[in-house]
Amino acid sequence: MLASHSPPVSDPTASADASPVKMRVRNLCVSYSGKVAVKDVNIDIPKNGVTALIGPSGCGKSTFLRSLNRMNDTVEGVSVTGEVVLDGKDIYAPGIDPVLVRRHVGMVFQRSNPFPKSIFDNVAYGLRIGGVTDRPTLVENVERALRQAALWDEVKDRLHESGLGLSGGQQQRLCIARALAVEPAVILMDEPASALDPIATAKVEDLVSELRELFTIIIVTHNMQQAARVSQNTAFFYMGRLVEVGETSTIFTRPTQRETEDYITGRFG
Repeated sequence: MLASHSPPVSDPTASADASPVKMRVRNLCVSYSGKVAVKDVNIDIPKNGVTALIGPSGCGKSTFLRSLNRMNDTVEGVSVTGEVVLDGKDIYAPGIDPVLVRRHVGMVFQRSNPFPKSIFDNVAYGLRIGGVTDRPTLVENVERALRQAALWDEVKDRLHESGLGLSGGQQQRLCIARALAVEPAVILMDEPASALDPIATAKVEDLVSELRELFTIIIVTHNMQQAARVSQNTAFFYMGRLVEVGETSTIFTRPTQRETEDYITGRFG
């Protein structure tokens, strides 16, 4: 794993709390065909915790999230400037392989997207792409990931059935297991429960709360109650800017910026 990096002491916009910093973002700007989507974002992401990104639709949350594992690289006309430092290394530095970045920084999307493969092969996919061919190693890591995703007991007797046969909530946890299988340092989640019913949503939220003991998680959500339930730190985005970041309890009860307060209290958004 990449080397640890300690937080700065002088940037009040960046430090969410006193926890060790896993990712450090400095002066990040993202443009699509010359149109600015995210401007001058500075934030530190604490290790082994959940950071929620909130804000109205179109405010840059998902664009920012995708910049953290270079998913925006796949979009034509995109321009990214600034630094995104993971464990002391800038993921945008020359010579850095975006595929390797995405092994360290996994992604779970808004809608579950299992492959038309067996449950086992869905979870093993990233391992095989990474060169793992030893069957016992694959079996061991698939079981570990499914257990971490709280799905093992539900699927252990049907690993060779199609992942498409699972319920919506199970499919999303399967996608989480697929991300966990390669043992990433950070997990990005883009509204992972927005398409799920309340019971499945609760399971995903419980899972997020458990996984933060092992992983650093950054989650985009439109549901402020969800942000309050699962995160320790919250960042509020508005019109492509990071307006405010801090401990979740503080952001929701004593925000320092008027825009944050107006959004939290429902005056807009």
